[in-house]
Amino acid sequence: MVKLIAGLSGTGKTQKMLAEINEAVEKEQGSLVCIELKTSLRYDLNYKVRLIEYQTYQLEGVASLKAFISGLHAGNFDISHLYLKSIHRLLGTDNPEVMAEFCAWCERFGQANGIGFTMTARADLETAPDSLKKYL
Repeated sequence: MVKLIAGLSGTGKTQKMLAEINEAVEKEQGSLVCIELKTSLRYDLNYKVRLIEYQTYQLEGVASLKAFISGLHAGNFDISHLYLKSIHRLLGTDNPEVMAEFCAWCERFGQANGIGFTMTARADLETAPDSLKKYL
């Protein structure tokens, strides 16, 4: 399952994701992991959620993020849900087609490994391609 919370800046994407994370803490049996560029969510997340500051690892681009997620899973098979804040920043692009391709990869990876994905992205929903809208 891949869920994308998208909208323009200031539309409450982060707050929606935080609400979902806090609900998941009570319901999910596996480990919850949140990846963001910096640690702006440090004080907002439940202590049971592992927060990863992506910039610490000095990675860039789509291939690096896919490899990073794969490595997280290899190190912890108990991950049941990954939350990614601002995928446009993690991927290094605002290109909606690149974001859609990444979401498709997450869907395949998640189905194969029993992991759900929820992510936020700055995107104009009016002009977003159907390949991205299907994850909304």
